[in-house]
Amino acid sequence: MTENTYSSNDWLDHEDELSTGDLALEERAALRRVAGLSTELEDVTEVEYRQLRLERVVLVGVWTEGTTADSDASMAELALLAETAGSEVLEGLVQRRERPDPATYIGSGKVHELRDVVIATGADTVICDGELSPGQLRQLEEKLKVKVVDRTALILDIFAQHASTREGKAQVEMAQLQYLLPRLRGWGESLSRQAGGRAGGGNGGVGLRGPGETKLETDRRRIRARISKLRREIAAMSVIRETKRHRRVANSVPNVAIAGYTNAGKSSLLNALTGAGVLVQDALFATLDPTTRRTETPEGLAYTLTDTVGFVRHLPHQLVEAFRSTLEEVADADLLVHVVDGSDAMPEKQVMAVREVIREISSRRDDPMPTELLVVNKVDAVGELGMARLRHLFPTAVFVSAHTGEGIADLRERIAAMTPRPEVVVDALVPYARGELVARVHREGEVLKERHTEEGTELSARVRPDLAGVLEKFAVNGSRA
Repeated sequence: MTENTYSSNDWLDHEDELSTGDLALEERAALRRVAGLSTELEDVTEVEYRQLRLERVVLVGVWTEGTTADSDASMAELALLAETAGSEVLEGLVQRRERPDPATYIGSGKVHELRDVVIATGADTVICDGELSPGQLRQLEEKLKVKVVDRTALILDIFAQHASTREGKAQVEMAQLQYLLPRLRGWGESLSRQAGGRAGGGNGGVGLRGPGETKLETDRRRIRARISKLRREIAAMSVIRETKRHRRVANSVPNVAIAGYTNAGKSSLLNALTGAGVLVQDALFATLDPTTRRTETPEGLAYTLTDTVGFVRHLPHQLVEAFRSTLEEVADADLLVHVVDGSDAMPEKQVMAVREVIREISSRRDDPMPTELLVVNKVDAVGELGMARLRHLFPTAVFVSAHTGEGIADLRERIAAMTPRPEVVVDALVPYARGELVARVHREGEVLKERHTEEGTELSARVRPDLAGVLEKFAVNGSRA
């Protein structure tokens, strides 16, 4: 019998080869969902909280507008969301209606059909492709006899799985509580009223006699208090992010934000451009915490690249609110690199969904939309006919493959051309004793002409105002454009 040995030195060598993303991927895979576990409703602090496990699910959607292809694409995305959350999709049903039924979302007749499908497939969960009202949720669960989850709860569950930093976890928890607040079960047997201070005694005074606070009201008060605390914590953490952002602005380093639909390949693109080694996973919402890396244009001008959280059609407004400080990285960018999945069946829908969210963020701050560079990724997975369609849809886009490296050099050139450039031209004679200034000009500015003389380094360069002010005392003939 051959014994495999693995020395400590081998392990250290293996560990050195792993990037930050590899380590994060191993950590994420270390805790796996186990098939076959039953699904139950779990009470946390006496408040019903739906926790998704590896479940056998049936999908159901209501087709109210658009084409059949739109409906199919929405259901396919819901299936991918369910699988990302760790569920096994058994069946998908779509109903054509002018509008969702206000009582049961799909109508009473279709509920019976859906119940038959649930029994036949052995499903333990139904996922609806929309946001259900508390009444619709309750009616469906009573009639189907299984747990019902809507699209919003599904996305929140995925975010909860992938949040790793303190800020990310706080943002997800706040979004979940905001979603849960109007959906608390009301007036059940377990929510009996608590007696008031002198309830029933007749001595409480006007307006004070009668029952006291209900259990439901207590739960709501606790949740509101927790939301307020989380909002303060997120605000405090956003101050740190804002400080870092102001430091970059003070150093006049342009900020390029990478945004786009979830699983469009944003993190892969960041790695291809900078070698950052961040987590890359073929899953929706793999990235929740922004990653910023410093890189340079081919001419040597420094700028930062920030990878941001992905968007999706009908992104829950609770998440937009909770992740506002994170999403503001996009609104504050000097250049927005908008990544589109070229292998998707309907990439134009992705573009519309992302622009809608960015427009909402910018309007809240009364800021103009940032300059956009559209990048179509995953072209290695698209045939000739698909490429022709993409070039027709997005004539000004850059077509790349972060996986193979195709088009990355062209993308670097386009980013360099669209990144804000230094606007002040200075002619200066910098003494050799101040060599750090010459190095800074090379690092932060654009050198137009350079000559070494007996007195020092003679420079003609395009720099930003802060550096121009430092070089002003060395200006030749007081020149400053």
